[in-house]
Order: sequence, then structure tokens, then C-alpha cells
Amino acid sequence: MNLLLIVLGLVSLIFGGHWLLKAAVGFSLRLEIPKIVIGMTVVSFATSAPELIVSVKSALEGHADIAFGNVIGSNIANLGLVLAITILISTISVKKSFYITDWPVMIISSVLLYGFIAFDGVLQRYEGIILFSFLIIFLVYLLKFQKTAVVDELPEDDEELPLYKDVLFLVVGGVALWGGSELLINGAVGMAKHFNISERVIGITIVSIGTSIPELAASVIAVLKKEKAISLGNLIGSNVFNILAVLGITSIITPITITDQGLLSSDIFWMLGISFLILPLVFAPVKMKLTWKEGVILLLLYLLFMYKMFF
Repeated sequence: MNLLLIVLGLVSLIFGGHWLLKAAVGFSLRLEIPKIVIGMTVVSFATSAPELIVSVKSALEGHADIAFGNVIGSNIANLGLVLAITILISTISVKKSFYITDWPVMIISSVLLYGFIAFDGVLQRYEGIILFSFLIIFLVYLLKFQKTAVVDELPEDDEELPLYKDVLFLVVGGVALWGGSELLINGAVGMAKHFNISERVIGITIVSIGTSIPELAASVIAVLKKEKAISLGNLIGSNVFNILAVLGITSIITPITITDQGLLSSDIFWMLGISFLILPLVFAPVKMKLTWKEGVILLLLYLLFMYKMFF
């Protein structure tokens, strides 16, 4: 029963995120907001909506370990699973913006989060405000100086819909996200109790992989269709949003208090380690290319991380 709730919740979150994205792009086009701004703000927030809704709801209901584990696990899954599978299928070229902006901002965000959470195990409201402010500064910088670094991930979605459709997608998407988060959290908490597994493990594994499925599906489909080179920046951008937007906004709404020390003594170091590792992998052995060899390394690391979670 719990597994059914989790599956239904994930399906609802995926569709809800997609519908919300269509509505967001539709309203943006209607308001004649430049595409570059849509891609960086509206699309990024909409694709992070499942993680955000799940984390806020978990924290408000007293399941902070699921809220925090969801983000840490999603960031590890984006690089160790999604990126690994993508480059196992096809080699990708890495753009210069990777080491100029994307990677440094991801590392600064990750280290900042560690600094906030490591000593007292609490992500306070003012720390959330600092994280979210850093995101705003980063977005303003990108809009001003790095417009070419932004890739339009979903050009086929850039159509202006009739107003009633925009409103319908907004309402249905919002309800699907809310309902999906309710089902997913109830199922995850129920499964944790049934199998006597900690909420941290459920958050890091099932919940985080589930909320990373849209990124995985989009990456694999794009590679198979050979329509565009998958930008490493998209996945790194997702990790930046998870920390600065999802945890930032969640802790502004309600401070996040970690109860399972495994999140602080182990999981966050895995996230930092894989994030740091991406830089040398991009430069060796083939400069500015990620091939199947790097994919194998990342996937093996992810499988080792999963093994350590359960054994």
C-alpha cells in the first residue's frame, strides 16, 4: 500500500510539474517576458517545483530528514545517476561556462549549506534568506553577463496558449503537485515505519530518485533524439536550485532541524565529494568532454553510495 502511494505520488508530481511548467511559460509569453528570463527563472523554478513542494510539506509536518535528504539525494542522483546514464549513452561536450560560473556556484552553494548545517544541525530562517539571496544575485549576474550560458531546454513548449488553458494548467498542475506530495510523503513515512528504516534513508533514496526522474527522462530522450547536446549546466543548475531555492525557501517558511546524524556525518560529504569530482573528470582524460569512462566512474560511485545507505 505504501509503495502504491509512493508511485501514485511520483506520477502526480511529474505530471503536475509538467503542467505547471506549461502554464508558467504560457503566462510569461503572454506578459511578453524575454525568453532568456523565462528560461532562467520560470522554467528553473517550475522544474524544481516537485522537490520544493515535497521539502516544504515534509518540513512543515515534522519530517525534516525527508526534506533535507530529498535535496542531498537529488543532488547526488543528478550527477551520479542522471549524468552517468546520459554520458554512458553518448559523449557530451562541456561548455566554457562550466568552469567559469556553473561549477563554482554549485561548490559555493554546497559549502555554504555545509557551513550552515554542520555545527548545530539546524538550517535557520536567516540562513535560508542568505541562500535564497545568493540565488537572486546569481540569476541577476547570469542575466547581465552570461546570457549565452542559458540553454532553452524546452523550445517546443514556447507556445502561447489560450488564457483558459494557461489557467487550467496552472490550477491542475498546482493540485497535482500538492496531491502528489501528500501521497509521496505519506507513503514514504509509512514505508519507513513498516520496514523500520530511517526517514533519512527513504528521503535520500526513494524520494530523491523519484523527484530526479523528470531530469533523467528529459536527458535520455534528448540524447536518443540527438536533437541537442545535453548541457552539463542544466544538471548543475538543478543542483544549485535545489540548495538555494528548495532548501532556502523551505527554511524561510520553517527552520529545518536534522535529527538523523547520518545526513551530517556521511550524506552531505558524498554530495560535496561528487560535486568536487566533476571538475577533474571534465579535464581528464579528454579535456572538456565527458565520455562513457567518466560515466562508469560516476555510476559506480552512486551504486557504492546506495549500498552504504542500506548495509
